[in-house]
Amino acid sequence: MKTAGDAILFQLKSLGEAQAETLARRLGISVQAVRQRLERLFAENLVAYSDRAHGRGRPRRLWSLATGAGSLFPDTHAQLTVDLIGTIRSELGETGLARLLERRREQITAAYSKRFAREPDIARKLTALADMRSAEGYMARVERLGEEGFLLVEDHCPICAAATACQGFCSIELAIFQNLLGPGWRIERQDHLLTGARRCSYRITPQPDVSDQ
Repeated sequence: MKTAGDAILFQLKSLGEAQAETLARRLGISVQAVRQRLERLFAENLVAYSDRAHGRGRPRRLWSLATGAGSLFPDTHAQLTVDLIGTIRSELGETGLARLLERRREQITAAYSKRFAREPDIARKLTALADMRSAEGYMARVERLGEEGFLLVEDHCPICAAATACQGFCSIELAIFQNLLGPGWRIERQDHLLTGARRCSYRITPQPDVSDQ
């Protein structure tokens, strides 16, 4: 995404909803420029807005992506993948599909582990993981949760159709992350696109040392 409009859509994908002032601040451009672009995007059915009361002042206008913007963040080879999953099920059964998912888990873990091993601490490791996931289309980022740990956020899922057809894809992702983090860290899925959330997120916290209890 390269245009001002594309940058706004990217921000709304990440934020969920935002005022024009927030978008202007994050993009480093004027509020007026953002508002003009939002109006054009609204005319193209790519963004929507809602006005919400805020104290005694003017209502706040919050912008978000419209349904029509979904095609700008595509599900990679969606129909082909769903068709292949159906073929595998019919030819090999659920057991065969489970074997293929396990093989995928092993391959992804091996690929991620090489990059993970080069990083000196958990914060750098998670940043590297987010970078790898973003390169695959997940729009991933890491947020620090103070002393409690971290939040791995994925604002987009490029295999959403496949995950809907076979939720084993989501299960192996969680297993991959846990394997990479090791026994010293606990990872729990906090938001899940397939349950209606606007993103997937994973809470990562230190695992209590059993020997200290």
